[in-house]
Amino acid sequence: MTGGGATPPPGWGEIAHLGHVELLTNRFEESLDFFTRVYGLKVSLQEPDCAYLRAWDDYEFHSLKLTRHHTTGVGHIGYRAASPEALEARAEAIAAAGHKVLGWDEGDAGHGRAFRFEDPFGHVFEIYFDTRRAEPAPEDRPALKNMASRFHAQGACPRRIDHLNLLASDVSVFRNFMQDCLGARVTEMIQLDNGRIGGCWFTINNKTYDLACTEEQGGGTARLHHVTYATDQREDILRAADIFLENGVHIETGPHKHAIQGTFFLYAWEPAGNRVELANAGARLILAPDHAPVVWTEAERRKGQAWGLKTIETFHTHGTPPVEQR
Repeated sequence: MTGGGATPPPGWGEIAHLGHVELLTNRFEESLDFFTRVYGLKVSLQEPDCAYLRAWDDYEFHSLKLTRHHTTGVGHIGYRAASPEALEARAEAIAAAGHKVLGWDEGDAGHGRAFRFEDPFGHVFEIYFDTRRAEPAPEDRPALKNMASRFHAQGACPRRIDHLNLLASDVSVFRNFMQDCLGARVTEMIQLDNGRIGGCWFTINNKTYDLACTEEQGGGTARLHHVTYATDQREDILRAADIFLENGVHIETGPHKHAIQGTFFLYAWEPAGNRVELANAGARLILAPDHAPVVWTEAERRKGQAWGLKTIETFHTHGTPPVEQR
């Protein structure tokens, strides 16, 4: 017998993976020091007003673009298409669905031409195919040829980019956007008592999720909740907590284990105030082709995280850019 799971939306399979996130900072030098020396990313290229960074096993030239700006938050989110044909197909589907189109961009130091568009809440997305791969220097080449570069023991040294979390005033509208534009599937979600959706976790492959959207409770628009990199094991996150502590980094919550998605986590604020996470999901994958979303109730979420840690207030209200207090 087969189960009554969800049918993948149109466009499923045309997006390969989350490629990179552009993070804005109004404290560029301090943020760059954090992401390299403390968080443990590698510099692929540094320019006066931006730096292209990657984790030691990210195969692309960069997974984080750190950009000098007058404020904080996310500049754009980049997804890599599965093929040149898939890129064109997604561009046509996005335009036909009536979403805000920003048009074709010639790309930057990390990838070729990209199709840009915007969600209903002001977050900018792009899809590209032609990419620049990691270019490790001779001293950074790995012993094993199936790794992107040498294992990096600097700071917390995460292995790869994992996901990001965006904020939206109406998560159900954002869900429609993700299905229309990226062919994404919902793996888990929160159903609030008032009928609204409190959060959705999306995937475009067999990872448990590569993007989450939760309800904006701080009164802002186009805001970022957090960007996350993955570690090899839980022990790496416990070590990172000590590294953060020794370097005066604000640890917001964790280490602990999420109930939703079962991810072992640690949240901190980098010097400009952007929230970052280190996470380890173990071996969780979504392999069932008819996987139906796991739905959590408001009462279940009030119980806190997997082992009982209560969600702190700033986790619901803090996002970047900050909201001006009137």
